[in-house]
Amino acid sequence: MSLPLVTTAERRRRLGRRHRLAPSTRAATVAEAADSVVALHATDAATVFLSARARLTEGGPDAIERALYEDVSLVRLLSMRNTLFAVSAELAPYVDASTARAIAAKERRTLLKHLDEDGQGLDAAWLASAEAAALDALDAHGPSTGSQLSAAVPALRQKITISRGKKYEAEQGVATRVIRLLAADGRIRRARPRGSWTSSQYRWVHTEPWPAVPAAEARTEIARRWLRAYGPATEADLKWWTGWTLTDVRKALAAVGPDQVRLEDGSTAMVSPGDAGTEPAPEPWAALLPALDPTAMGWADRGFHLAPAHRSALFDYAGNIGPTVWWNGEIVGGWAQRSDGEIVWRLLGDPGRGAEQAINAEAARLAAWVGEARITPRFRTPLERELIA
Repeated sequence: MSLPLVTTAERRRRLGRRHRLAPSTRAATVAEAADSVVALHATDAATVFLSARARLTEGGPDAIERALYEDVSLVRLLSMRNTLFAVSAELAPYVDASTARAIAAKERRTLLKHLDEDGQGLDAAWLASAEAAALDALDAHGPSTGSQLSAAVPALRQKITISRGKKYEAEQGVATRVIRLLAADGRIRRARPRGSWTSSQYRWVHTEPWPAVPAAEARTEIARRWLRAYGPATEADLKWWTGWTLTDVRKALAAVGPDQVRLEDGSTAMVSPGDAGTEPAPEPWAALLPALDPTAMGWADRGFHLAPAHRSALFDYAGNIGPTVWWNGEIVGGWAQRSDGEIVWRLLGDPGRGAEQAINAEAARLAAWVGEARITPRFRTPLERELIA
């Protein structure tokens, strides 16, 4: 029996609907916006806000700040590919158990190794004492920046030497490392930053670790949600997106039980069980998505929504994608914000007059939403640099 065919056009239709980018599909809450793509990239502070904005029916930056810092329906976790993501509080225990626990354990082993090699007698007991003191300081003083914690906790002002005796020997403070460990363990979380919503100078608050979920169960849940949002996709796509071992990817997919489909290039891919059929096309839609947006970064192979000729303009040297312009499920250009606040964009092709009109309208919507804030992507790409020049 031949496999069902999922065309490129169908994949783009799914993207618009399932990632809530078409106007009629946009989410009512920030958590729903995050869940539509499983997780929002959070390495760059502005990405969380701009990615959520593109998927919401209404609300400004204050609505996303409330989700992050007041009702805590959206939380930042060091997780997939050792990268900072923002996920719904409902999904967070599964992300934690499937991915973050292993990262936290590795981070702890690495720091303990560096403490031992430094030769000052700092060990696991010293680290536990420093962590406890940091938590006590947060309980006493409330939300605090890393600098404020270091001022309150003498142990966090300790310095160690990394790679002693080698040409790349360096002295390093332990405060950032200890704070990173506490965050990876779920004992502290990022609170409202100093400055605006574009700032990465976070304050920290003491919190309780996420409820324990068996790792295999958690990986299955993440794989199930990812396949629903990103399928048709391949084993290699999921391995890249999660950073899991191939063995863990295969076990999770076996538990999900995906269906196989055929793509237009003759290759096979997976969809959620019973998800091989077509779905209604959304109305025409345009989107201006930020650097590192999950829709642009959801697959190892992005050929169905990005022409290979455009890659060099939209990615930096390390493979990070910059701000992108979308039309009906395809990347058709890039955008940037100039120092005076103007949103400028350039097409990399000719999607037609209707597309240009829709993109203009979306650019105006973005400019009004951003207001006086200024967006500079952490990872600069050739087209973004050209647009602001």
